[in-house]
Amino acid sequence: MLLAVLMLCPCRAGAHSEEASQKHQAGDPFPEEGGAAVGVDERLGAKIPLDATFRDEAGRTVRLRDLITGPTIILPVYYSCANVCNYLQGGLARVLPTLKNRPATEYRVISFSFDESETPQLAARYKRMYLTSMNVPFPEDGWRFLTGDAASIRRVTAAAGYRFQRRGRDFIHPVTTLVVAGDGTIVRYLYGTTFLAKDVSLALLEAREGKAGASIRKVMEFCFSFDPTGKTYVFNLLRVSATVVILCAGGFLAFLLLGGATRRKPGTLADKKEQD
Repeated sequence: MLLAVLMLCPCRAGAHSEEASQKHQAGDPFPEEGGAAVGVDERLGAKIPLDATFRDEAGRTVRLRDLITGPTIILPVYYSCANVCNYLQGGLARVLPTLKNRPATEYRVISFSFDESETPQLAARYKRMYLTSMNVPFPEDGWRFLTGDAASIRRVTAAAGYRFQRRGRDFIHPVTTLVVAGDGTIVRYLYGTTFLAKDVSLALLEAREGKAGASIRKVMEFCFSFDPTGKTYVFNLLRVSATVVILCAGGFLAFLLLGGATRRKPGTLADKKEQD
């Protein structure tokens, strides 16, 4: 049990801006001249617009409803980013092969560019790069790379509470990953460029909307809780330890009671025979 607890100890991951010298936590203001502050207003339980249309890496028009059919990891990025967007997608590419969930069947990943000037050809190039970097087979449909117009982009980012600003040819933006359910409901925000397989797996489990069964969800909620400060799932050591102690004590007490009753039965039969 101690080894399990040590393995599940969370690592802290912060949020970053496009400029490395001006790091900020998600939701903290990043003032811009003439615009709203950059950050994330978490909207857990809200839904992203599934009727929003984008272009996929092949240039085809697709609706989010066609792609978000189950648990989905969404990465707001821009492909020409030379900084944290590459680290964000590369960090996820390193973790995905370690997940037990089957891509394109049990979950999907979507990178979408919030730069309306980027093209499907650029998206296709980065898709090849990240899929190749995994060094393991990964289904083409398991990770989609989208581009779109400003209206569709703003609809999605506004629904997610994701606020970014253009600065010249670059952007100031949070480094945030969304996990949504099959109906578009936002169930979790993950922050930073480093992913823990535990956090991704538990977020996907949360997004399965009952398909995993109520018992599995209850066990997950009992053993783990999401720490909004550290932005990671935390093992409920005290709750689980107390439950184990109570169960062990109850089992030992039941053993004593049932064992004592069993030992008394032979004596009672012998006494009856002596009386006869």
